[in-house]
Order: sequence, then C-alpha cells, then structure tokens
Amino acid sequence: MSTQTLPDVETRPEGTDTTGDDTPKMFHYVRKAKIAESAVMGTHVVALCGEVFPVTKSPKPGSPVCPECKKIYDGLPKGGGE
Repeated sequence: MSTQTLPDVETRPEGTDTTGDDTPKMFHYVRKAKIAESAVMGTHVVALCGEVFPVTKSPKPGSPVCPECKKIYDGLPKGGGE
C-alpha cells in the first residue's frame, strides 16, 4: 500500500473573495442567530445575497459590505424579526 499526498484544494466556496492574509474583501449580511453557531461549530451560513460560507472573521467599523447584501437588507421591513 502506498501513501500519496493530495493536492491543496481551496476549501472556501467559490465567490468568497479573500485577500492574501485570509481577510475577506467584503462582508455579507447573515441571520444574527446563525453567526455564533457558525463561528463555534464551523457550520455554514447563507448570506442575503445567497453566498454560503463559514463565519471566520468579524467586521470592523468601516469594513466593506457586499453591495447585493446591502441592497437586499435596505429593502427589508424594519422590526428586527428573525
């Protein structure tokens, strides 16, 4: 039996733009209740724009936001319902 090394594979779903230091180029809007679960358990979340990814970073004030998520979020009714 021989052992072989598998080639490196990108583990992030396509479309999660990141910079060279693994910092996302932009942040997405996701359900608040799912953020902590994803960060702790590594489960994937679905952003308003449809992007699917695990939560790995927290946005800081002034961080770039996905324009499609922002457009959808701004069109939602106010009230904070989950």
